[in-house]
Amino acid sequence: MRVMGDGGVALEVFVDGPDDGTPVLFMHGWPDDHTLWRHQVSALSAAGYRTIAPDLRGFGASDRPDDVASYALKHTVVDMLAVLDACDVSKVHVVAHDWGAAAAWGLASFVPDKVGSLTVLSVGHPLAFRDAGFRQRMLSWYMLLFNFDVAEQWFREHGAEMLASHPDADDRLSALADAAALTASLGWYRANAHPRSLVGEPPSLPAVTAPVMGVWSSHDMALTEEQMTGSERYVGGSWRYERVEGASHWMQLERPDDISALLLDFLGAGAGTHGGGDATG
Repeated sequence: MRVMGDGGVALEVFVDGPDDGTPVLFMHGWPDDHTLWRHQVSALSAAGYRTIAPDLRGFGASDRPDDVASYALKHTVVDMLAVLDACDVSKVHVVAHDWGAAAAWGLASFVPDKVGSLTVLSVGHPLAFRDAGFRQRMLSWYMLLFNFDVAEQWFREHGAEMLASHPDADDRLSALADAAALTASLGWYRANAHPRSLVGEPPSLPAVTAPVMGVWSSHDMALTEEQMTGSERYVGGSWRYERVEGASHWMQLERPDDISALLLDFLGAGAGTHGGGDATG
């Protein structure tokens, strides 16, 4: 289905599972699209959940705004509210990865009545990421590179090396071979990871009151464990942490059954119940 998001940006949204199932919203990150979640969508849909997996703005079949400011996380928060409205969902369980996780933290913080639970893979709370120290800054070198106008050329020359651990590397590189698609995807870094974000006062975010599960993989090349475990400080509700051994950043593709099992356990053990068309929280 096609949904009009913030500022008239059209989003492609893929819905599966029974219409009366408890809804689960999947939010991908860079350089992916909704297919990142195909294994989890299949598992949760089969278990009776209604899965909602959009291509976030700039990715997949969704629109690619030309201006960098359009990729600020606040716009994706509004996009997701439009998606929920179009799907007639008043409250949802959110499962998110990478930039999708960064936006999902904002969704859960600022619109708590819409989020029954939050599961974040790889990327912890924005303030925990900021708190994580020098090693995290070193792992984030590419985020600064992506702010410069040489980034597109650099990725064309070195993207295959950067995405070597991605199970769908060939598909991702093919998608980003389109110059407009590559520049749109880098807009997320240029709007949200500018060097000025490293200095000054951190942003103020309300504590997340929904139940939260953070999942980190031990072979993540871009993110430290500390930025995930430190997220507990910013969660006012229940907090659960899971470490996936031996998997890279894209654990939902490398270890699909393990991630699906974690989701089914978390959602079924108090984060929500089946039926009724809403996430009960």
